[in-house]
Amino acid sequence: MIIIKTVTVRKFAEDNNLELLAGGGGLDAVLTEDEISRPGLEFNGYFNYFKNSRLVLIGSKDAAFLFTQSYDIIKNNVHELYKRKPPVVVFSKNVIIDGIFYEVANTYNVATFRSNLPTTQTSSKLYTYLQDALAERISIHGTLMDINGMGTLIIGKSGIGKSETALDLIKRGHQLISDDLVEIMEKEPGNLIGQAPELIKRYMEIRGIGIVDVISMFGIGAYRERKNIRLVVELQSWNEGKYYDRLGLDHLTIKYFNTEITKVIVPVLPGRPVALLVESAAMNEKLKFLGQNSALDFITKVDSAAARGGNNDN
Repeated sequence: MIIIKTVTVRKFAEDNNLELLAGGGGLDAVLTEDEISRPGLEFNGYFNYFKNSRLVLIGSKDAAFLFTQSYDIIKNNVHELYKRKPPVVVFSKNVIIDGIFYEVANTYNVATFRSNLPTTQTSSKLYTYLQDALAERISIHGTLMDINGMGTLIIGKSGIGKSETALDLIKRGHQLISDDLVEIMEKEPGNLIGQAPELIKRYMEIRGIGIVDVISMFGIGAYRERKNIRLVVELQSWNEGKYYDRLGLDHLTIKYFNTEITKVIVPVLPGRPVALLVESAAMNEKLKFLGQNSALDFITKVDSAAARGGNNDN
C-alpha cells in the first residue's frame, strides 16, 4: 500500500523551532512538496514559473534585492507573492522584515515565520526535514529489527511467528523498529529507511499476551525509531517437498521502489530456533558487506581440494 504523506504548517513550524510573525490563520495549511522556492525572480515581478505549492524562503540577498526597488513595486510584488497562497513563508535569521509582509500575511492568511538560522543553514534544514516528512512510503506487513547494525525486515504469512521471533531477538539484545506494519521510504536508490507508523511505535502484539510496550518491558535500549533496511528474511512453513538452499549460493532479492535488497528464506519447523536463524542470517549478510562470503570460500576450498585430488590420480 502506497502512503502519500503531508505535513501541516503548524507541525512543520513546531518541529523546526520557527517563530510565527504573522498569518496565524494559515497554520492549518498543508505542505505537500519538499522543494523550496527562493523568490528572486518573483521580487522582480516575474511569476510565470512560480509554484504555489512550495515553501517560500526569503534570505538576506532576496530581501536586499527587493528593497532596491521603489516602494510601490515592492508592495505590488509582495502582494502578488502572497495572493498566490504559498503554504508558508519563512525568513532567515538576519533579514530585516518590512511591515508590508506582516500586512499581506494577515490579509491572505499565509503563515509567515522567522528562522533562528542564517539562510543557507535554514534552507538545508528545512529541505532535509521536508524530504523526510513528505517522502512517499509503502506499508509492508512485517517486523523490522536492528540486528547488530543490520536492518532486518522479517516477513511471512500471518501467524508464522514474526512477532515471537522479534521478541526472542529483543531478549538477545537486538532492537525493535516496528512490529506488524512497517513504513518504508526510499531516500535515494539503494537507501531504504524503515520505521513504525506513529500509532504503533514501541508496541508489539504477542498472541496470547496482547499488546506490550517494548520500552516499558525491556528498557529504552530495546527500541529505535528507524533503520536502513539491508536484509529481508521471509519465514515460511517447512515444506518437505520444497528445495531449500543448503550452501547459501542462491542469491534472492526483493525490490522496494527502485532498490533491490537481499532476501533469505528461513523454513519454520517446530523446535527450530527461528530467532537464532534470523540472527545468523543477518550476521552472515553483514559479513558479506564486509567482503567475507563463507559459501564462496567453502566452494573455492572444495574445488581446490578436488583439483588436488585429480592431480594426485595422475
